[in-house]
Amino acid sequence: MSSREKTWWWIGGLLIVVYCLFPIAWIVSLSFKAPSDIANGQFLPSQFTWRNYSDIFTGTASDLFLPALRNSFGICLIATAISCILAMFAAYAIARLDFPGKTLILSTALGVAIFPVISIVTPLFNVWRQIGLYDTWLGLIIPYLSLTLPISIWTMSAFFREIPWEMEQAAQVDGATTWQAFRKVIVPLAAPGVFTTAIIAFFIAWNDFVYGISLTSTSASRPVPAALGLFSGASQFEDPTTVTAAAAVVVTIPVVVLVLLFQRRIVAGLTNGAVKG
Repeated sequence: MSSREKTWWWIGGLLIVVYCLFPIAWIVSLSFKAPSDIANGQFLPSQFTWRNYSDIFTGTASDLFLPALRNSFGICLIATAISCILAMFAAYAIARLDFPGKTLILSTALGVAIFPVISIVTPLFNVWRQIGLYDTWLGLIIPYLSLTLPISIWTMSAFFREIPWEMEQAAQVDGATTWQAFRKVIVPLAAPGVFTTAIIAFFIAWNDFVYGISLTSTSASRPVPAALGLFSGASQFEDPTTVTAAAAVVVTIPVVVLVLLFQRRIVAGLTNGAVKG
């Protein structure tokens, strides 16, 4: 490319980065503002304050935020682990075995993934109330599987198809059983795909709002996205925007840490599959 073309590419990339990061920067700025400083018309706070963060950890909002943070970590980690284990076996069968209905399984998984969540919340709410799963961890883990399992099956099946079949056959020739070949040969080779799928599934469960707000009523199982919608100011005249922004920043940190820790595996998984066949 010529120097002029490179310049335009740099300008275009910079504009995209600014467009994507500006909302995040705005939320961070709000988290350091006082409630009376919201409408000052300035991007940066006139006076930085840690009051909003102290409110969500030790102040008036801690009773709502801290239990929700614990619930989100526990529920999302369990849902992600179950989803990845089930998807691993399903994806291996779809990629390796030839059986009737394989295409139907993938089509059904895709249909479940694109099915609107809002259309099943009301019947699920009624069923959960009747069988005692309303406002429980299990009552959220099961619906979260409907969100994470389809995309996990689709993603992992693509990685398992990239693994050479001869490697598993070679392990079996050396005396390994089918289970040993799967556990000691296939799974390690598919590790980038497993990590990528796990992180995507965790993000999907972590960001869910509809199930969290509809299937919970107390801090016993309410996740963070639902809790953020229930924040209130110290009085009816105080806007909770700054406290909500501080909580949003704290909730975003685990996502950023996961991406930074596993960025190499994510990139390898998204670009190359598991291995080159």
